[in-house]
Parts: sequence; C-alpha cells; structure tokens
Amino acid sequence: MSDAVGSLCLVLHAHLPYVRHPEYEYFLEEDWLYEAACETYIPLLRVMDGLQGDGVPFALTMSLTPTLLSMMGDGLLQERMRRHIVERIELSEREMDRTAGDDDFHPLAQMYLEHFQSCLEVLDSYQGNLVNGFRRFIEAGSLEAVTCGATHGFFPLLAHQPETVRAQINIAADHYESVIGRRPAGIWLPECGYYPGHEQFLAEAGIKFFFIEAHGILFGNPRPRFGTFAPVLCPDAPVVAFGRDVESSKQVWSAKEGYPGDFAYREFYRDIGYDLEYEYVRPYLGPLGDRKHLGLKYHRITGPSEAIDLGRKEPYRPDVARQRAAEHAANFLYNREQQARYAGQVLGCHPLVVSPYDAELFGHWWWEGPMFLDFVFRRAHYDQKAVALTTPSQYLNTNPVLQRVQPELSSWGYLGYAEFWLNDTNDWIYRHLHQAGERMTHLARRFTQPTDLERRALNQCARELLLAQASDWAFIMRTGTMVEYAKKRTSDHLARFERLFFGLEHGGIEVSFLEECEWRDNLFANIDYTYYR
Repeated sequence: MSDAVGSLCLVLHAHLPYVRHPEYEYFLEEDWLYEAACETYIPLLRVMDGLQGDGVPFALTMSLTPTLLSMMGDGLLQERMRRHIVERIELSEREMDRTAGDDDFHPLAQMYLEHFQSCLEVLDSYQGNLVNGFRRFIEAGSLEAVTCGATHGFFPLLAHQPETVRAQINIAADHYESVIGRRPAGIWLPECGYYPGHEQFLAEAGIKFFFIEAHGILFGNPRPRFGTFAPVLCPDAPVVAFGRDVESSKQVWSAKEGYPGDFAYREFYRDIGYDLEYEYVRPYLGPLGDRKHLGLKYHRITGPSEAIDLGRKEPYRPDVARQRAAEHAANFLYNREQQARYAGQVLGCHPLVVSPYDAELFGHWWWEGPMFLDFVFRRAHYDQKAVALTTPSQYLNTNPVLQRVQPELSSWGYLGYAEFWLNDTNDWIYRHLHQAGERMTHLARRFTQPTDLERRALNQCARELLLAQASDWAFIMRTGTMVEYAKKRTSDHLARFERLFFGLEHGGIEVSFLEECEWRDNLFANIDYTYYR
C-alpha cells in the first residue's frame, strides 16, 4: 500500500428477481437464473478458485441480493438448474458431431462442451448450492459480500411509507445473516436509489456503508472535498456512502465506448437457437417451442451494429478474444493509475476509485468479462504497485476519518432521478403498492399477539408485498421486454396480499389458500412481519 498512488474497489451487483414457479414443470423466465449461473456466477467462482489456487491475492466486492440467494438455495431450482446444464451438455455433444470437419465452428462446439461440463462439475462440487461457493471466498477474506433490499424494492418511490423501506432493509439483513452466517457490513441500494434519511434504517440493521450514484455525492451538502474519490459519512447516522466513479464505470459497461463492444469479442445476439433448423433445436426450446437463446454462440461482434447485421458476423476466435481481454485489463489498470495520480495531485489525497457494475455483464452479456477480471487481478498483483485493490471494509479500517456530507436524492439509470422506474409505462403500479403498504403497516400494528395461523398469514402478507415491490417489474415494463409477465407478477402478488389481508381483517383466513401461497412464494423462511410496525 505504501507504493500505491490510489486504491481501486471493484463492485459487482449480482441480482435477479425472484422467479420460481413450482406449479409448472418448465417456466421460461426461470432460464434467467440458469443462464446467469452458467455464464456469470459459475465463471466468477472459477476465476476466484483459480486465483486462490495460484496464490494470487485479490479483493472483490459483490452484492448477493436476498432474492438471488433464495433462488440459489432453493432445492427445486437447484434440480432444474442441473437439468438445464445437462441439456446443454447434450446439445454441445450433438454440435460436436454436426460441426465435425468445420475448422471455424468445431473448436467452438468443443469450447462449449468443456464449458458446460465444467459448470456441472462446479455445481456438483457445491452440492447444487452456489451460495456455498461464494461463502467459501467470503470466509477466506477475498470477497466482501453485501446485501440489498429484500426484493430490490426501489426506496425513493417508497419513501413516504418509511415502514416499508425499513422492512426491506431489515428483512434483507436478517436473511443475509441466516444464509452467510454474519450480519452484512454493507448494502447495495436497489438501482442505487437513495433518499435522504434512509441511512437511519441502515444503521438500525447494523449496516455500515452503501453505494450511491456519483451525483448523489457530488451534489451533497456540503460539497465533498474529494468528490467521489473518498467516501463520506452521513451526518445523522454512522453510515458511509461510497460514490460511483463515472470514468472507470463507463469504460467497462458501455457497449459502444467501452471494452465489451470490441469487434473481437463474442456476439451476444447471434445464437444457434435462432440460427439452426427448428427441428434440430426443438428438444431444447421447452414445452412452448418458441425459439430462444440456447447459449451456444459462434460469431464475434465483427463491426459496428449499424454497419454489419447479424447475418454477416464472422466466426468467433477465442484465442484472439483472450488476448484482447488481457490488453483491456492492462489498459484498465493503466487508466486507473493515471486517474489516481492526477486526482491525488489535484486533491491532495490518496484517491479511491469505486467501480461498480452489474455482475451479469461479466459473462452473460460480455462473455470475456470473467476472463478480463482474472487478468485485472493477476496484473494488479504481478505487474504493478501503483493501484491497490481494496474492499469498502478494508478501506474504512485504514481510513476512519471522513468528511460529513449529506448525500442527495439520486439513482442510477436514465437521467439519474428515478425516471426509469416512474413513467407512463409503469406509474399505475404505485397507487396499489402504496395502498398495500398502508394495509401491511395497519396489520402489523393491529396484531400484537397473533395466533400461529394469524402469524403465518401476516408473514405471507409481508412476502407478497415485498415481491410486488420488486423494482424489476417496473424496469421490465419500461424496457418493453416480457412486459406481460412483469404486469402479471405485480398484479398476482397484490391480489394474493389483498385476499390474505381481508381474511385477517374479518377473521376468515382461508387455510388452503394460505398454504398455496406459502408453497408458491416461499422465500424468507424466518421473515418477521413486525418490522412494519
């Protein structure tokens, strides 16, 4: 650290909405979990395992959201994830036969066969539960995991019902402790949505820090002396805010200006699920038979999308892409060094660069992303001393004196002030969410000594409200993808909440309906409805 001119904190936000449909043998949206596991979570575990095995120290911060942890730990989804991987192994074996003699595509079929076989080995090594893998590196001290809102509810749009925000935070912290075995030190605010005053709930839950969009720090009061190059201490609660560094973030996530758009990298949108004959891929499309991505992609980006359509993409070259990932990792660290040197000279501090990204960018959208991270960690250890890798807790341990600043209302995403989650595509949901929030608070205050049946119904009311509040549904409505599913999820959870609410209000709990809800929406086994009081 004495030779370092600055520090770098890499943060990956790993999150998926809670999608679990035991009422169906197969459900399309459950593929989100299986694809992310094969393309992001397992590859990240393999990177960490390789670094640890080679004696390369690393420091990485990840949010593991409560819904994601719940799905990883669910026995039904574990079985279905394994089935998904076995099917991809079978498909890859068929592709080995189909592409035999093709110098362009046969090596790629071999690559995918080895990839999915490795995924199965990793999954089985952790007894089907990938949480065990992440916990291993948390306990080793290389990975700092933080929590999130219980179901990724967007706090600024729940702010006038503080009880609902308090419940999102405390239920998340309790769940993290039950799964990981310790209280979370930090939290990823869903969508980086910050509202002044919510840090009091964070402190109550034992949370010491959170991440915030750059302008949430820069427009704070008073103006932060070091900008986003140092965290700030909230004035009304002992909680620290780490601001996102814009330069390093854009350099990685931007498909047009950042690394993932390099023409040598794998093309995400060209997939054999659409390229090959329908009857050939039909066994892997699910009961409905609609074409979809199957995860085997044989082409590279090739050129700008406005100039080269999908049909003209050239074959992917893994060796070229790997070399490009190594070059980009070197460039990333070089830029962080120059950035830290300049900031240190101008501001007179040891600057911290906080670089947060969606975890699913690494592997799912950007196939070479885990490889890039592997190179970053190895180069940071072997090839330079100017930039020190750190985590928020490590940084705070060595930098306990911070400026007091009141952060400003903010979010990430379009325009930076919640507009993506409140617009003409999704504004209809909030009056219903707010009414349900008021009714949940009413129930929590009314039932101070519930019977066992009433407690079960109250806790299930809390689950249904939490699931309806997930910011993912508003996000999907705005992006225009899977809109009907997002609308149905919001409406279904609210309808279940209302039916349970009226049963509690009028003394007529339907036991069979309650049992069905508990079977269908079974996350947070130890949920405590009294957080809504």
